[in-house]
Formats: sequence, structure tokens, C-alpha cells
Amino acid sequence: MNMNLQNMKKNREGGFTLLELLIVISIIAILSVALIFVINPAETLRKSRDAQRISDLSTLKTAIALYLTSTTTPYMGTGNSNTGCKATPTDAWTAGKKIFYSISSATAITASSTDGWTGNITVGQVSTASLTLTDGTGWIPVNFDSLTGGSPISNLPIDPTNTVTVGGANSGDYVYRYACSITPLAFEIDASLESIAYASSSQATDGGNNASYFEVGTNLKIIGSGTTF
Repeated sequence: MNMNLQNMKKNREGGFTLLELLIVISIIAILSVALIFVINPAETLRKSRDAQRISDLSTLKTAIALYLTSTTTPYMGTGNSNTGCKATPTDAWTAGKKIFYSISSATAITASSTDGWTGNITVGQVSTASLTLTDGTGWIPVNFDSLTGGSPISNLPIDPTNTVTVGGANSGDYVYRYACSITPLAFEIDASLESIAYASSSQATDGGNNASYFEVGTNLKIIGSGTTF
């Protein structure tokens, strides 16, 4: 009997048994699956991109607000004018009034099917080289460089994905949008959020009129709700 006990003790001191190893491996496998399920790396990446979108729009809103309060004659539309801005925030979209997009003209957006405003809107796009410029030639046509001390931002941020499908932009596209109005002189910038965490909360509580988008600005009725937008 003593010999058997000594042999068992030696076996125990020599390492784990096969059964113990299988149990440990099974536990690790279960914990790994549970950890992946809890962390959800795809959702984590979506949340990271959404956090950047929210931060970008906050940066742009602050920069444009500073421009409006620091400029005697601010221009919010194309060139040194307000061409491209709607007359009022609630006016219907008409030809010549623009929604400006953060995607370059290398990926042309079809105006006739853009964001639900079929045939009644002009698309604002610039070249790839000009896309992030802050001198009024970038995707947002505001000359931040004209401010005393220069632009408050080094470049115009663009959506971290920044894609538009062939044809018109819609709610499935991740791209920033900007539009303005003349009376009152106001603006709106929108983004599409993709994560479950942000899309279900931020978009519905931002005070805008479209629960499918995250909207910031001084008037959130400018772009409107449209058919798909």
C-alpha cells in the first residue's frame, strides 16, 4: 500500500495528468470564446471610428463657430460668397444649392440621386489635392486661413472610412456632409455612425431632424431628412 502511495506521489510530482491537461485546455478555450464574444473586435473598431467621427464634427463645429464670430463678413458657401447656401434652413432644395461632401471628385457623386433629393440638389466636391485644405478650397468652403492668427485647425478632417457607393450618397455611406443657410447664417455637418453603441444613442439624441445621422451645427434643419437622408 505504501508503495502505491509513493508511486502516486511521484506521478503527481512529475507533472499534470492527461485528464488535468484536457480540463485546463477546455477551460482556456471556453474563456477565450467568452472573451472574444464580450470584446467583439469588429464592434470595437466601429466604436473607435465613430468616436473619431464625433470628435471630428466637434472640431469642425468649433472652428466654424470661431470663424463666424471673428469675421466681419463671413462666407459660408462657394468662394467668397454664400453661393451654394440655402436661403433659409427650411427652404426646399433647389438647383445650385449644395451639400458639400468630404469625398473628392475622383469619386463623383451623382446629383440626381443624392441623399433622396432627386434632381433638386447640386453636389459640392473638390479635388483630392484640395480636400483637406483650410483656405476655402477644401471640402468645406470656409476660409479659415483668413482669421487673424491663421486657421484654428491644421486641416479639414474627413470620415475615417470616407466611402460612397457608385451613384448617389445615402445612409449606407460613411462620409461627412456640410450645408449652410443665409438667413440666418448657419451651418450643419452630418456623419453616419456605424457602431451599435453610438448609432442607437448619439444619432437619436443630437437634436437634429434625422435619427439616421449624427448632426451638429448652428441649425440642424438645413440638410433635412429627405427620402434616404
